[in-house]
Amino acid sequence: MEKHSLPSSCSLVLLEETKKNPLLLSNGNGGGGGGGGNGYSPAAANGSLVPLTADGACDGPEKKPVAVVTGPGYQERETWTRQMDFMMSCVGFAVGLGNVWRFPYLCYKNGGGVFLIPYLLIVVVGGIPIFFLEIALGQFMKAGSINVWNIAPLFKGLGYASMVIVFFCNTYYIMVLAWGFYYLIKSFNSTLPWSTCDNEWNTPNCIEIFRHQDCNGSLPNATMSNNMTCAEMANARSPIIEFWENKVLNISSGLGDTGEFNWELTLCLMAVWVMVYFCVWKGVKSTGKIVYFTATFPYVVLIILLVRGVTLPGAYDGIMFYIKPDWSKLEEAQVWIDAGTQIFFSYAIGLGALTALGSYNRFNNDCYKDAFVLAMINSGTSFFAGFVVFSILGFMAAEQGVDISQVAESGPGLAFIAYPKAVSLMPVAPLWAALFFFMLLLLGLDSQFVGVEGFVTGILDVFPGKQNFRYKREISVAICCLLCFIIDLSMVTQGGMYVFQLFDYYSASGMTLLWQAFWECIVVAWVYGADRFMDDVARMIGYRPFPWMKWCWSFITPCVCMGIFLFHLVNYKPLTYNNVYVYPWWGEVIGWCLALSSMLCIPVTLLYKLFRAKGTFKERWAHLTCPVWGPHHLEYMAPDIKSLSSLSPGTDDNKVIIFESVM
Repeated sequence: MEKHSLPSSCSLVLLEETKKNPLLLSNGNGGGGGGGGNGYSPAAANGSLVPLTADGACDGPEKKPVAVVTGPGYQERETWTRQMDFMMSCVGFAVGLGNVWRFPYLCYKNGGGVFLIPYLLIVVVGGIPIFFLEIALGQFMKAGSINVWNIAPLFKGLGYASMVIVFFCNTYYIMVLAWGFYYLIKSFNSTLPWSTCDNEWNTPNCIEIFRHQDCNGSLPNATMSNNMTCAEMANARSPIIEFWENKVLNISSGLGDTGEFNWELTLCLMAVWVMVYFCVWKGVKSTGKIVYFTATFPYVVLIILLVRGVTLPGAYDGIMFYIKPDWSKLEEAQVWIDAGTQIFFSYAIGLGALTALGSYNRFNNDCYKDAFVLAMINSGTSFFAGFVVFSILGFMAAEQGVDISQVAESGPGLAFIAYPKAVSLMPVAPLWAALFFFMLLLLGLDSQFVGVEGFVTGILDVFPGKQNFRYKREISVAICCLLCFIIDLSMVTQGGMYVFQLFDYYSASGMTLLWQAFWECIVVAWVYGADRFMDDVARMIGYRPFPWMKWCWSFITPCVCMGIFLFHLVNYKPLTYNNVYVYPWWGEVIGWCLALSSMLCIPVTLLYKLFRAKGTFKERWAHLTCPVWGPHHLEYMAPDIKSLSSLSPGTDDNKVIIFESVM
């Protein structure tokens, strides 16, 4: 499809086409089914083009529309083979490692069952509204995370910001898959390598079974049954910790000490990137099939592990420790902050990938219903995973004779220290270890390749090219994977864990996601118009969503996002590793550069566009906030217009004009 300047004769064609199809240039406000466009109306006197001014958004004498003349047909956007492909992809992306290793820990830490009160409240006022907003935006605009903001081009920086965030996520998140794949391979041994102290990486302080209760009331020099004194036991280290730090990470003294490459880990990293590439390279047609396995099989493993977990001694105590309510926790601000940040992490908000997934939906798909179903699956998975994790941790605490709080960890500590230790105590330990790490690999894999899909979709939308050469997508995905792999090489060195934590703490932190979500709500609700977008959604799904969504976008959700954002900022603490190693000042600078590289995209792009435009501030604002519609809006938003694909070449019928507001 080529763009041409509008010749003088085209206004007559437009006038004639508009007479045939009065809905062609409807601005979508009020009547007419509540469409969402800004159009242009031909003047009755001379057929010239006059901007519509009914909504005041695109008025101004300086505006000149750009005409898009279609040929015999335009290339439609690829869509999901079936709607379940979209649902499974969203489940695979949003349901990830955070549901298994972060939510259960936060639940026990913040009052057990009481934590569900702030959690569910923020789901309603923040999680679901933005989740729905991103999917609906993608479906309405039929574009990835950048071009979707053609709905208000002045704020296209939101798209650039989400691309930066998801690129960083794709870069560091895959390291968790590489570690999980490494553990999975090591699980295929008759004796798990992290269960004994007789390996080359173990130190003299290694001890397999801790019995701290034996030292209660004993003298420091008293000798225990394992021939170690209580003083020596205080400095003892578990074989799983030594396997993790001395073998897997081979961790150095600090960020400035990069050390050598871990070649085994490098090969694992390469293997998972190859998996991701072949999941993504053919687009949603293939991704939608693969995700049926990667999104559902972890549930099978979770159920198997739960059945095994509840039959272990100590499981009941672990589960009760997980859900026992502590009502006093509701008075603490940190509990509410933890609930908010967990929602934004687990719902994958602000990354642009949900927008990309939604863009492959049919225009009339009921994304409103989908958002609620997906939200219930996501939160339900988090709660269910807690029973699995804490039944195992209860058994682990009983075996070691310690309190459950001493074995409950979050993040990589749970996945690569606590849980491997627990499975090493079970009969047929290699089987349970292999099951757990296979589940971990699948949970991370579908999140990873959907994240890459979102990034590549945004890039291809921005650079569509004049001709669609055959292997454009395959090459784009390969370049993306290769670039991320090169950056990841810094994370498979001895100092790699410090680099990983920098990316994790800053590049896709709570602050960046909250900043992104805040501006998404502001732009849709106050720049484009909440009522107007509700009309657009009604045009897609056939009915207006409950007004609660509009109220959340306009008032409640931005306030929640900014409140949690400011709390994070005020309570900022310098990054540390294991609460011992403090990052150097230049490490902090690198971290803030990672965070600001996405956050500054929004104000910098806004100021750049405003300064480049001409006219008064009011004229610039009106011009730059005027939406740019795509070809599909002509077909779907005016249902009585003939399908563009049916127009035959060489006739006047193919001179349909689609008007876009552009800078």
